[in-house]
Amino acid sequence: MNKTSLLISSALLSTLVIGCSGHNSTATEKQTTSQIEQTTAQVSRSQVSYPVTKQGTVSTDYFGTQVADPYRWLEDDRSEETSAWVKAENKVTFSYLEQIPYREQLKERLADLWNYEKIGSPFNEGKYTYFYKNDGLQNQYVVFRQEGDGPAEVFLDPNTFSEDGTTSLGQLSFSKDGSIAAYSISEGGSDWRKIIIIDAETKKVLEEPLVDVKFSDISWYSNKGFYYSSYDKPKGSELSAKTDQHKLYYHQLGQAQIDDLVVFGDSEAQKRRYVSGNVTQDDRYLVISGAKSTSGNDLYLKDLSQPNSPLVTIVDNFDSDTSLIENEGEKLYLVTNLNAPNKKIVSVDATQPNPANWQDFIAETEHVLTASVGGGYFFTEYMVDAISKVYQYNYQGKQVREISLPGVGSASSLEGKKEESTLYFSFTNYKTPATIYRFDVNTGVSDTYRKSGAKFDSDDYESKQVFYRSKDGTKIPMIITYKKGLELNGKNPTILYGYGGFNISLTPRFSVTRAVWLEQGGIYAVANLRGGGEYGKKWHKAGTQQNKQNVFDDFIAAGEYLISENYTSSDYLAINGGSNGGLLVGAVMTQRPDLMKVALPAVGVLDMLRYHTFTAGAGWAYDYGTAEQSKEMFNYLKGYSPVHNVKAGVSYPATLVTTGDHDDRVVPAHSFKFAAQLQAKQAGSAPTLIRIETNAGHGAGTPVSKTIEQYADIYAFTLFNMGYQKLLH
Repeated sequence: MNKTSLLISSALLSTLVIGCSGHNSTATEKQTTSQIEQTTAQVSRSQVSYPVTKQGTVSTDYFGTQVADPYRWLEDDRSEETSAWVKAENKVTFSYLEQIPYREQLKERLADLWNYEKIGSPFNEGKYTYFYKNDGLQNQYVVFRQEGDGPAEVFLDPNTFSEDGTTSLGQLSFSKDGSIAAYSISEGGSDWRKIIIIDAETKKVLEEPLVDVKFSDISWYSNKGFYYSSYDKPKGSELSAKTDQHKLYYHQLGQAQIDDLVVFGDSEAQKRRYVSGNVTQDDRYLVISGAKSTSGNDLYLKDLSQPNSPLVTIVDNFDSDTSLIENEGEKLYLVTNLNAPNKKIVSVDATQPNPANWQDFIAETEHVLTASVGGGYFFTEYMVDAISKVYQYNYQGKQVREISLPGVGSASSLEGKKEESTLYFSFTNYKTPATIYRFDVNTGVSDTYRKSGAKFDSDDYESKQVFYRSKDGTKIPMIITYKKGLELNGKNPTILYGYGGFNISLTPRFSVTRAVWLEQGGIYAVANLRGGGEYGKKWHKAGTQQNKQNVFDDFIAAGEYLISENYTSSDYLAINGGSNGGLLVGAVMTQRPDLMKVALPAVGVLDMLRYHTFTAGAGWAYDYGTAEQSKEMFNYLKGYSPVHNVKAGVSYPATLVTTGDHDDRVVPAHSFKFAAQLQAKQAGSAPTLIRIETNAGHGAGTPVSKTIEQYADIYAFTLFNMGYQKLLH
């Protein structure tokens, strides 16, 4: 992916783009018409009056076990009942939050610290240099451009796309000569996108937008057209209805979308949940990747220089993750974890590209590889205990140098066009705002291109990596960040963050929102749990399906370590995670409600028996398994599914569930049902609230104003329930 396709945003790291048969008894669902009527009666508990949420009598049979689902009706995102419930819950939540005396102070500090000019790395298209820029508190980044040393001008301003800033810019991609641009937009945070095509010189719209596009690249073939991916429009709600067959299309400029050619995915034999197509920089090949889940893909090659050329198979199974990173004529370079759990780069001739003919180009090491190309070189980034080390290689596979990094942290990929001699990368960690560096590919010299303007003194803070033992003895890394001189007395407000899934690695990155927490004397700890990608495929698989409890045990052990080492105590510990990390929080708080004072599950996958029935959720089965897969898998999922493990008579921690009403990736019904269960069964005095952001999705493209408001609420709720009547600082 080149720099033109990168969207600079403060989106959640934990974005999911996220079965087999053997169910020997047909699942049945029973719905009776007699349901408890919705009432306006209020139930008072611990100074919070919750709306009464009606309970239906729906149940589902799984291998002879009936599982009640009393809040199934909340899955209907189009019903007036669900809409009324959302309004009622938000009224209760915001009434509670408004009573916290320092909520506005937190909001003001977040806005103040956020308010600095942010500029992304430049990239070249045609005769212009483009870059993303945000003046400070703009809801969306603006795309600027300049010609040579001339003045910069606005090219695209997403802040003008909608009045409230909830329409965001997705991918921006240019034709080969830079004369035409295509960009995608998301409305209300939805994964469904529109693609708009403009003349890059005049910025005039050239044709009707492409609609109903989802999980898609925009990959140009010359200046003639581009490849994109989508699903057929689902029947029923586009926010929750299942999407199962992804297709790759080719759009020729000037042609009506209805006439776009389906290139891959139009038959049962080619049925895939995720399909992408990318054209090599020299316009020689189209590379098609297909996947049935979020792990593993098959790979195909089409020679675009030959009319009506057939698809050539590179990989014909889903047992590995393989992608094309570069080509020199017919010589292909592939990044793969086939027989290499930590990944390697191989080369092969395009005429016989199957694995039997692969030659190691850059061999696998003990550390996980991320690879990129630019300036006529290959760059390999290795995660060493989740920390970056970067090396440069030539096209003969010889290491040229290690790239000098300014410290311990995370470097973004060095990438760009083959003919460019200057590339850019950013470097950051949990206490240091990102600085952009300019790198000369020939000399290896890098210098500061643009320092961050954040009004945050990183020298006042320290960030250290520790290792602790999980329940089964596995050594887990964790990075802990806090203000220098902090007394380790067990009374420090602490947020423990985790993810643990989908081969995603949590690497050190600065966040304005976390900086405000640190300013308040808070500790921020990030645990690199199994299920992630920090130590390769084996680490990932150790946290999937019937190994998923390892992830929860790792997180629990992280909390216990922080307590045993006197960083904090159960009275001052909050746990936080989003998406798959929301599942992590939901599972841990129901398994160990005594461990923490506050739980903050965000946009979480919380109903593990039904997650795969919504949108593209079935693609997550590699990590989770499904309830229909086998009786053993059903029992395992039911054993930790947060919605199904809230028990009456248990005192749960203060909980603020957060979600967006337009989240069509992890549908908000997960959060709705979990919050309803907590409110019905909470035995303790702690509040269990849900904050539902309206006209918002899974996180990407969220307006700055909404992000500031949300984190002010999260931090206010957290500190207030730890007993603070005023801010620490």
